Amino acid sequence: MATVVVRNGNVDGALRTLKQKNAKDGSSKKLRERQEGYMKPGVKKRLAQKEAIKNSKKNSRNTY
Repeated sequence: MATVVVRNGNVDGALRTLKQKNAKDGSSKKLRERQEGYMKPGVKKRLAQKEAIKNSKKNSRNTY
């Protein structure tokens, strides 16, 4: 779990920092996967393939 120090009563800045840290380490994604419950290996594989295709399209769009 990521920890953030609130400085000078700036809770909004600390919350933004916490969200960025969670996005980088993928903890929110892991939490969502746990809440959905068990997934069969084939379903997990198909989702991973879809995500890989989506990421490759996204990366190819950004190159000039």
